[in-house]
Amino acid sequence: MSTVSRRPALTPRHLTRTAERLSFLYLERCTIHRDANALTAQDAEGTTHIPSATIGALLLGPGTRITHQAMSVLGETGAAVCWVGEHGVRYYASGRALSRSSALMEAQARQWANPRNRLAVARQMYRMRFPDEDPAGLTRQELLGREGRRVKDCYRAQAARTGVPWRGRRYVPGDFTGGDAVNQAITAAAQCMYGIAHAVVTSLGCSPALGFVHSGHELSFVLDIADLYKTEIGIPLAFDVAAHDEEDVGPRTRRALRDRINETALLNRCVDDIKRLLLPDAASAPPPGDDDRDVVTLQTDGGHNIASGVNYDGPDHYDDYGDTLW
Repeated sequence: MSTVSRRPALTPRHLTRTAERLSFLYLERCTIHRDANALTAQDAEGTTHIPSATIGALLLGPGTRITHQAMSVLGETGAAVCWVGEHGVRYYASGRALSRSSALMEAQARQWANPRNRLAVARQMYRMRFPDEDPAGLTRQELLGREGRRVKDCYRAQAARTGVPWRGRRYVPGDFTGGDAVNQAITAAAQCMYGIAHAVVTSLGCSPALGFVHSGHELSFVLDIADLYKTEIGIPLAFDVAAHDEEDVGPRTRRALRDRINETALLNRCVDDIKRLLLPDAASAPPPGDDDRDVVTLQTDGGHNIASGVNYDGPDHYDDYGDTLW
């Protein structure tokens, strides 16, 4: 195996688009290594090769060991990596943007920095979750109250649909088995959705920390995005899993969620939803290839950007670039 230093760095053109990736891959009780630009998972049954650029989020369960080179290729390909407990409790995640452009990050920062725009995005998130209700004019406290009521209604409706007894949401961090089967399924679905949302947010180059509903945490925006699909996908699926059988709820929830995400093309939808939230005035998506550019510019007066790597000491006009810096 060649060393990392001898391999050329991957560019966005070499990578699989976020919308076309596997939603997540769960591995446990194996050793994960790197073979060229693929991952290898070795356990008692042999070695499996996994194309690293096709993974959205890699969930590392109990008994997994991963090498430095494997983490290196995951960082290059923009996959999120989540260390999870026996029943899917997430502890850590990371990733690298697939796009070299900062356009979405800058748009997110502009929307977040203006309190009026930040509230408008929060209202739009509510509208996306509950399209039958117009949140225009609602305060943040009113949004939170209505969101809580709608989620409670969703729990009751799914309990009535599936016949699963519902005694309320019960989850103690670190104690997955402390809840009943349906609460365990809801927790497992939520943690997987957080990993997937983190993968999409970071691969688009957005900040996981700048949330519009959640705040004060490094994953605030990740929680915002994951919640968009809670009542539509996560909660109904959790009740379906619990209604079928109360054994092995965590693994069965992950498998069922993986299948549902692929069936509904959720990754593609998640990408579009984030762009629509952060770029509400954009008439259409950026032309193909825009995100492939690896360009650094300098900010100058009047909101204009000019070429970097140039020494501007001298001429008054920026069309005369003079000497390069290096």
